[in-house]
Amino acid sequence: MSLLSSQAVLIILGVAIVYIIFTGYLSLRWSGHSNNEFMTGNKNLPTFVVAVLLMSEFIGAMSTIGAAQTAFTSGFAAAWSILAAVVGFVLYGFLFADKLYKTGGFTISHAIEQKYGKSTKIIVSIIMIYALLLVNVNNYISGASILSEILRLKLPLAMIIIGIISTFYFCIGGMKSVAYITVIHTFLKYIGIIVIFIAALMMTKGIAPIKAALPAYYFSATGHVGFATIIGWIITITGAIFSTQFIVQAISSSRNSHEARKASFIAALLALPLGLMVALIGICARYLFPKINNLYALTIFLRHINVWLSALVATGLLASVFIGVSAVALGIVSLIVDDFYVPHWKPAPEKQLKVTRIISLIVGFIPLIFAFATPQILALSFFTKALRVSITIVAVVAFYLPAFSDTKGANIALVGTTFISTAWFLLGDPFGISDIYVALLSPLILMFLWKIFEILTKNMDIMHVNKKNN
Repeated sequence: MSLLSSQAVLIILGVAIVYIIFTGYLSLRWSGHSNNEFMTGNKNLPTFVVAVLLMSEFIGAMSTIGAAQTAFTSGFAAAWSILAAVVGFVLYGFLFADKLYKTGGFTISHAIEQKYGKSTKIIVSIIMIYALLLVNVNNYISGASILSEILRLKLPLAMIIIGIISTFYFCIGGMKSVAYITVIHTFLKYIGIIVIFIAALMMTKGIAPIKAALPAYYFSATGHVGFATIIGWIITITGAIFSTQFIVQAISSSRNSHEARKASFIAALLALPLGLMVALIGICARYLFPKINNLYALTIFLRHINVWLSALVATGLLASVFIGVSAVALGIVSLIVDDFYVPHWKPAPEKQLKVTRIISLIVGFIPLIFAFATPQILALSFFTKALRVSITIVAVVAFYLPAFSDTKGANIALVGTTFISTAWFLLGDPFGISDIYVALLSPLILMFLWKIFEILTKNMDIMHVNKKNN
């Protein structure tokens, strides 16, 4: 499907290039000059900037386009795919942000280490690096699909462009520049969604004609999505928020624990209208263009607005791709440097920053190899979220159920859940039970069984000693 005329494509390309050059210059200017600035922005980022960082990873290009696509076929309930992040950030602010900030670290594995020890830290770090690498494979492929649709580029070339530009953003500046550039990217993305939202409602002449024409489920709470799927979204997104490395890193960049909690609540407020607008855009597309491929439920409106506004919206969509890739890659680099490179080599600060940037380059380009070789890996995106849910459960147990926070139990739960969830995923979710629920319950069950085993073993030892004494 050709979304735009050749002239419009040229204008969008020109605007996108100018935007990339401008934000690239700002990345250089705002780049971190120490490893502390690279990793945490020197713990001096304004609360609003931290809030945008928190939200940015969960309003990427595919989350917005995907929500509009789902709304096209399943109704307003598709908004829950983004509103789940609102629930997640509120819970994060109440339950986790303060505790995580006070650990003093900037990696999820550091927080885990304080409760369980080094062995659990390494296991968590490996699982998270693996999961986030797969997330960025997904980001590269999905981002390239948007770039190829709008600018008529071949998918491999689009993937290379996404990889190069995103790697440049986070490799040069680290957290300090990524934070401020993300604010610009997110602002542009937000404006773009608002432009499409207004255009869609003007074309439909309001909500009333849509309600009269479409089936009632389009405006129900669950639509054709279903209650079970919505609960699954909330569990998945909330679990990912609680454990994803970049979220921890953003929280640790706050000025204090109070500001960290405040940033979580602001992130929820910022995500709320976005979810509502994107779902309504998808419904408007269904009403106006019922025969189009639902993949174009959001981007179809680019053809029906002023070309310069189209350029603004398209650049905003591309900016959201760069946000996602940069955030995830920076999280991977932080885990590698803090959990493996620094403890083993103990480098001087200057050398550490240099090596961090080299590792950043490698991390930026590794997903390209897998994206070219195995594009079907997209199917693993929910599986990677399931793995992060398991880390969340172990972390929550450590903070709120210390009686169960045993190192061996945590290690067994993490490794066991990884294998169980993988097997469940490969078997195609037997009995219709999603691997998300398996990843949620497995660590709890395994830690509980280990605790029972410990108690039984201890009682048997006591009985054995008593028999000897008698």
